[in-house]
Amino acid sequence: MGKYAEDAKELLRLVGGKENIAAVSHCMTRMRFALVDPSKADVKAIEEMKVVKGSFTQSGQFQVIIGNTVSDFYNDFVKEAGIEGVSKDAVKQAAKKNQNPLQRIVTALAEIFAPLIPAIITGGLILGFRNCIDSLYLFENGTKTLCDISQFWSGIDSFLWLIGEAVFHMLPVGICWSVTKKMGTTQMLGIVLGLTLVSGQLLNAYSVATTAAADIPKWDFGFIKVNMIGYQGQVIPAILAAFTLVYLEKFFRKITPQVVSMIVVPFCSLVLAVMAAHFVLGPIGWKIGSVISAVVFAGITGPFKVIFGAIFGLVYAPLVITGLHHMSNAIDLQLIADYGGTMLWPMIALSNIAQGSAVLGMIILQRKNEAAQEVNVPSCVSCYLGVTEPAIFGVNLKHGFPFICGMIGSALAAIVCVATSTTANAIGVGGLPGILSIQPQYMASFAVCMVIAIAVPLVLTLIVGKKKLAEETTANGEAAAEMAEIAAGAGASAAAGVTASLMKENENSESGAESEKVFKAFLTGKVIPLKEVNDGVFSEGVMGDGFAIIPENETLYSPVDAEVSVLMEGSRHAVGLTMANGMEVLLHIGIDTVDMNGDGFEYLVSQGQKVKAGTPMVRFSREKIKAAGHPDVTVCIVTEEGGAKNIQFTTGIQAKAGETQVASFE
Repeated sequence: MGKYAEDAKELLRLVGGKENIAAVSHCMTRMRFALVDPSKADVKAIEEMKVVKGSFTQSGQFQVIIGNTVSDFYNDFVKEAGIEGVSKDAVKQAAKKNQNPLQRIVTALAEIFAPLIPAIITGGLILGFRNCIDSLYLFENGTKTLCDISQFWSGIDSFLWLIGEAVFHMLPVGICWSVTKKMGTTQMLGIVLGLTLVSGQLLNAYSVATTAAADIPKWDFGFIKVNMIGYQGQVIPAILAAFTLVYLEKFFRKITPQVVSMIVVPFCSLVLAVMAAHFVLGPIGWKIGSVISAVVFAGITGPFKVIFGAIFGLVYAPLVITGLHHMSNAIDLQLIADYGGTMLWPMIALSNIAQGSAVLGMIILQRKNEAAQEVNVPSCVSCYLGVTEPAIFGVNLKHGFPFICGMIGSALAAIVCVATSTTANAIGVGGLPGILSIQPQYMASFAVCMVIAIAVPLVLTLIVGKKKLAEETTANGEAAAEMAEIAAGAGASAAAGVTASLMKENENSESGAESEKVFKAFLTGKVIPLKEVNDGVFSEGVMGDGFAIIPENETLYSPVDAEVSVLMEGSRHAVGLTMANGMEVLLHIGIDTVDMNGDGFEYLVSQGQKVKAGTPMVRFSREKIKAAGHPDVTVCIVTEEGGAKNIQFTTGIQAKAGETQVASFE
């Protein structure tokens, strides 16, 4: 019987038994469940278990925090449950069953459009630049554009349209590819299907409105005629066609003998999908898209457009929290296809600016809090460039009032935006650069809206924040901690004084004993308090107390003399150490990097190996971590104090790996 057999048996009972587990896996510290019926889990009783440090539900997964010993616990659990563990990806897939239909649709849309965003942003920037050179009448008394007076810029304008057309007119190709990639079917078939929707043999979708019905080319099958119409820039027809191809391929692959599968499956799937796309789904999808865009357009341009703008501007940031904002991409693209521009995107860009301006207010309010600035400044910059998640989740929601101030500023800016009918040519360019996507005649009105989106949240945050931050400090008893952080950020002399003091206290100790009572920096970089880490399990101290380092190098060193007690061979993103005094330490590289499945990580030590402070343990790639969309901040958690007492952490300093003292204990 395993060490955790009884606890595992109890947890199995409390999650609803074996029949309630769709899938189970684990990471460095947590058990990850996809439950058939999440309501059957007795969360209160689970959290009262001695072995459990906490629990939470995220993206349909029920996660139970165990700690460094999760690997041993997991082995006992699957043995007691009589089930096989699966990969983390499999748990994610199973967890989707716990999402409601709307959440599934939104998740699917997000996963379809996510790979397309870089191209859409590039296309938006190109169209914005073309706006500046071919549509702004800035020369010869406002009668000519740069392209009118310069053959060079006229050639550049023409050349850039090659890319712009490829991005927006040929969008169905990218959509069909993305759907097949997401669904795990043949991507090349998706590309071919997309090409059939935008073929030069077809009447261009943008020419349909100006072409008489009698002049539209047709396929004549004798008993029926079908319009030869392209679907350039159309979103819904492409999505419908792509999913049809996916399910046809899966169907034929299931019923076709393996010996002829390579011939039958792609042929039947593609031919039938193309027929369905042009004969049925294309016209239906076009109509659905037109209806949706017409309703939205009526709301933006109708008698209640100001109310529509106020509501949209107010709720867009909360939509980002839920993930529902991804649906706006499809609507924006449909508006562009139907009306030659979109009035939604300008409001989205203004919401980005408003949330960034609220963070700017926090930068001013917390100007003496260097640890907070490590989060505030990059969040503000990214928000002004159109990426709001770091600002919303890392700063504004944490305090609450900046988020509300941003929403108010966004709503006021959106009112002016729709009142002036401000329209964008393209999407993808958000934040301050969003002005490049605005149609030239509306750039001045958008500039006014930008001023509102900057000034209102900034002023409101400063006014409300002076009182709120004081209340937060008092309520949470953080005044002393904040002053300590300020003092630490005031200069290296304070940190040096602390270090010198600690050294003086241990002056008479043997060198070996001294080394055992301090932590050396495990990375080179900025040392920050645990509460600044954007992960509730770590920042709230669920796993234990500790600190974190924002890395500037790519090798993780041991902070102490210890034994390597825990490794994650699958992900290689974390290390567990056990010291001679019984203290247990967890080093975790990045946030949610377990999802990278070890890509970019290399262990330099083995389990059971004795290491000294400064021993290289993990080599990792910061570039790959950031490319995967994860923060690279690395945490150090004391999960078990053992015989240690009075553990002290030094934050707000610049540390050098293997040299700088960052913690001490008795």
